[in-house]
Amino acid sequence: MAKFGRKNKGGLPAINTSSMPDVIFMLLFFFMTVTSLRETTLMVTFTPPQATEIEKLERKDLTSYIYIGTPTKEYQERRGTDAQIQLNDAFGTPHDIRDFIIAEREKLSEVDRQQMTVSLKIDKDVRMGIVGDVKQELRRCSALKIHYSAVKAE
Repeated sequence: MAKFGRKNKGGLPAINTSSMPDVIFMLLFFFMTVTSLRETTLMVTFTPPQATEIEKLERKDLTSYIYIGTPTKEYQERRGTDAQIQLNDAFGTPHDIRDFIIAEREKLSEVDRQQMTVSLKIDKDVRMGIVGDVKQELRRCSALKIHYSAVKAE
């Protein structure tokens, strides 16, 4: 009667993987809802000017942004309606740009510091006086890679 006996006594059954895609989908959905993509909150209004030739940034992780525009309605009581400079999540002056650039360079590795780009996001109605002041401070800080944000003209 040895012919009909069970050969694998006490073996472990195979692992059921039918619910694995559901678990992966739930994890993906969780991380998509929890992750924040925006790093700064805009405190100035920004309507980019139009341009005919647009070049995209190669590495956005090496880019620091300076916004110039009129303050939004919630900040107009304190800041007025003149054009203001926003450095990350705070208003600044052209004199604050040096400290801002130094702090942004410190965040990068030694190799990437030379490739750091400053992107100027300037409202199309801003006068050039404040833009000239910002550019002069960037030259003094040796931040010479400057990118100007614009939308493609149709």
